[in-house]
Amino acid sequence: MTVHFIGAGPGAADLLTLRGRDLLARCPVCLYAGSIVPREMLAHCPPDARLVDSASLDLDGIEREYVRAEAAGQDVARLHSGDLSLYSALAEQIRRLRRLGIAYTLTPGVPAFAAAAAALERELTVPGIAQSLVLTRVSGRASAMPAAETLAAFGATGATLAIHLGIHALDRIVAELVPLYGADCPVAIVVRASWPDQAILRGTLATIAAIAAPEAIERTALVFVGPALAAAQFRDSALYDPDYRRRFRE
Repeated sequence: MTVHFIGAGPGAADLLTLRGRDLLARCPVCLYAGSIVPREMLAHCPPDARLVDSASLDLDGIEREYVRAEAAGQDVARLHSGDLSLYSALAEQIRRLRRLGIAYTLTPGVPAFAAAAAALERELTVPGIAQSLVLTRVSGRASAMPAAETLAAFGATGATLAIHLGIHALDRIVAELVPLYGADCPVAIVVRASWPDQAILRGTLATIAAIAAPEAIERTALVFVGPALAAAQFRDSALYDPDYRRRFRE
């Protein structure tokens, strides 16, 4: 018996990977985060599969489902939104599976920041403007941020910031980043990236709070900050320069 952790992607049902689809099709049990995983994705499960919405379960309840499936010799597909490597509560589940001696696999998914960047039609790393992307969040009820991981510390680099789970703290984000990026620095908010009701708000650090206020956004939003979001005057990458020598080009 194996628990297969599957990144479901950011929301659109057709952004599930082929590997994830095939695992869903052969697992008799599926645990899925019903609040943020589209139900259309469950169509890949066997018709008689046991479907368990984990939105109402605590960690003990999730563990009981794994133990129950192990006793029955049934593989489990565990659907998480986005990609497993970011804010997925994967680590504590793996720790318990190891303690129980239950096997598991990990299948990555399309991360929300990548879907949001596609919606913005933007490369987040632009030559001479920004060559780093910082994936971060702000402190919340679920967990506090480590003391050294602050917006001020990341913002001092000038990198593009992708701030998860922070729409409730937009005023604080603005206040901390204006001294580092300047009031005219581009900002974009992507709400429910890739979902049918996806929404995009664009502005600057000076204007974005006023733009976002009427929308009453509560969750499932990514805040991007950085000059790469609106860069127009930049040099071409050397990668495709005719004088750039590499082994695949004669």
